[in-house]
Amino acid sequence: MGRHGKRYTALRANVDRNTTYTPAEAIALVKKGANAKFDETIEVHLNTTVDPRHADQQVRGVVTLPNGTGREVRILVFAGPDGQANATEAGADYVGGDDLANKIQGGWLDFDVVLATPDMMRVVGRLGRVLGPRGLMPSPKAGTIVQADDLGRVIQETRLGRVEFRVDKTSNIHAPLGKASFSEDKLMGNLSAFMEAVIAAKPAAVKAAYLRKVTLTSTMGPGIKLDVNAASALKFE
Repeated sequence: MGRHGKRYTALRANVDRNTTYTPAEAIALVKKGANAKFDETIEVHLNTTVDPRHADQQVRGVVTLPNGTGREVRILVFAGPDGQANATEAGADYVGGDDLANKIQGGWLDFDVVLATPDMMRVVGRLGRVLGPRGLMPSPKAGTIVQADDLGRVIQETRLGRVEFRVDKTSNIHAPLGKASFSEDKLMGNLSAFMEAVIAAKPAAVKAAYLRKVTLTSTMGPGIKLDVNAASALKFE
């Protein structure tokens, strides 16, 4: 196992591993520890009790963080002629059809989000092996298969802070909440909106406790455990 540097070790000393913090305390601690030479991303990590091997225990959804993520998002849109005009007007970075599919099959992946109109899924379908493992494949559950006349709204939301979340093979959910430069109030607003969306996405098949752990961390900082009940009760107002 690799050894941590002096900076990380010093930050770790400020966090009690045996304590679960309130959301407000955790946000204050994670901001204090995000002192790298760049604007670190603040992330939330959830450990759930679901078994992702079962179809009725999948957790997946979309939430628009009220204060954005603080990162630039490169949006690619597959659409027909009408949708292409809407996507271009809304400010999508890349818009096209077969031309983009061929480029992706050639190894190009300089984008962060893929949207597609339903009629273009015949083109996007052949990219499953490339986009799927990277979590970029458009799907109804992720809200990334979009009607042509709704592309403007979805592109705008994506720019503002639309975040997709889903449980991974290890029963965990990961998501960005913003930047260390955000105020504590903005991070709290984003955390509240995210937790409210995750709780709403609880599978009906899960009858017992849903979340085991909730942890906040920065790009270069230690994890800070939140009180699960307090985090689960958060709602954006």
